[in-house]
Amino acid sequence: MTDDGTDTQFDFFEEPETREAQRPRVRGAPQAALGPARRRSSQPPAGLTPMLRLAGLIAFAIVLVVLLAIWVDSCRADSTRDTYQSYMTSMKTVADDSQGVGQELNNALTTPGISVGDLQETLGGLAQQQAQDVERARQLDPPGRLREQHQEAIESLELRAAGLRQLQDAFQQVASSTPGDPGKVLAPPMRRLLASDVVWSDEFVASSRTVMESRDIRGIEVPGSVFLANTDLATERLLAQIWQRLVGGQGGGEPAPGLHGTSLVSVRAMPSGQSLQRGQDNFVVATPDLAFEVTIENSGENQEVGVELVFTIEQSPQPIRKQGRIQIINPGEQKSLVFRNLGQIVQFAQKTTVKAEAKAVPGETRIDNNTASYSVTFTLTPP
Repeated sequence: MTDDGTDTQFDFFEEPETREAQRPRVRGAPQAALGPARRRSSQPPAGLTPMLRLAGLIAFAIVLVVLLAIWVDSCRADSTRDTYQSYMTSMKTVADDSQGVGQELNNALTTPGISVGDLQETLGGLAQQQAQDVERARQLDPPGRLREQHQEAIESLELRAAGLRQLQDAFQQVASSTPGDPGKVLAPPMRRLLASDVVWSDEFVASSRTVMESRDIRGIEVPGSVFLANTDLATERLLAQIWQRLVGGQGGGEPAPGLHGTSLVSVRAMPSGQSLQRGQDNFVVATPDLAFEVTIENSGENQEVGVELVFTIEQSPQPIRKQGRIQIINPGEQKSLVFRNLGQIVQFAQKTTVKAEAKAVPGETRIDNNTASYSVTFTLTPP
């Protein structure tokens, strides 16, 4: 073969460029050139921040709703209490007026010298006044939980109004027919009046308190109302004696035939119960609650009413004088009256005179047993 001097190049064994070399260059430096990897940011991802804000708003809204509910509940409780208080205040007006009617009835039955006709007229007026109390109660709007108790109060007032009308009729019946035992005719309406006190006390007062306590409503007074303070007035025996006194005196102010009068039985220092003795020195401790109990007896043959008692401590410079009244006392019966709130006792460690007196009743001729005087020395400590 002839060599023409031409260099023939063979590239059979030369390696072609790799594919990586053929690829275009990625922008940016390799990771190694950028140095160590950057730390992750402490800030939450962009989508988490609104969620946290929303959760905070929800929590705030919940707290606000709870506080609002507590405030509304407090306002509702105050409103409920005001409703009960307003109702009880209105009922007290009715209760007091009705109790006043009962006191007037007691006064009428124990008025010396009152005639049967005058008594019947008084009973008619009291019945009308009591009927007005019934209407006042019906016009009241009680709280929902006390509607049943309110109806019981109305029933009590209706018993009183009906009892007074029936008592008026009973006196008319006794006056016209002259029954053998007037007490049996007069007692039933008086028992109706007595029953009204039980209904008011148990079904209105006690039951209303239970309802209010169950609702945690405290400090509100449920008004009481006692119509027949002297329960003896509902007994046949006492009513028969009242009738005998009415017809015996003929209603003209003159005492009934027979012996009249009272006598002094005893005087006791209270609360010790020490009986004062006549004709000797009595040492009495002047405690803050010192009182004296005066007991008298009806020593006559007739029922006496409105017996006046006078109690006196003859201390110097200013005597202490108290007065009281026993409404009604039957023949042979003993009754006591306690004199309290005596005021300031200033005479200590020296003798003074304590005197008790029962004023003479109409028709009484013997009065030497109506008065008793005692020598008393007041001390601060027991002798």
